[in-house]
Amino acid sequence: MVFSRNLSSEILIDSSAEQVWLLITDFENFPHWNPFIRHATGEVKKGAKLELFIQPSGTKGMTFRPKVLKVDPNHELRWLGRLYLPGLFDGEHALIIETLSENSVKFIQREKFNGLLVPLTRGLLRDTSAGIRGNE
Repeated sequence: MVFSRNLSSEILIDSSAEQVWLLITDFENFPHWNPFIRHATGEVKKGAKLELFIQPSGTKGMTFRPKVLKVDPNHELRWLGRLYLPGLFDGEHALIIETLSENSVKFIQREKFNGLLVPLTRGLLRDTSAGIRGNE
């Protein structure tokens, strides 16, 4: 049996899709807009490995190295992180930009967790949910 849990957050931004894309792919400045991800490095290229350090409020944090699954400039960046083996605890993170007008977008962050350990990770899922919503 495989367990699943989905988290999502969205916000309207008065900016162009191009400007938001530049922001979400500027890993050096990631912590300025996303305090959940304290450090991010890697190449924005399908198949590349990223290195991310996440630190939910009140925790010591952890480093993981997800693989970039999709790069669609001005629209979507998606990666997949795993705990040890596929199917144990997989987390697919998507940063999605939906253009509403020339200077307005809907920015969506989605996290989809799958695997045998999902039911045992309530604390991590709660912290991740707060992190992508900015409720830290």
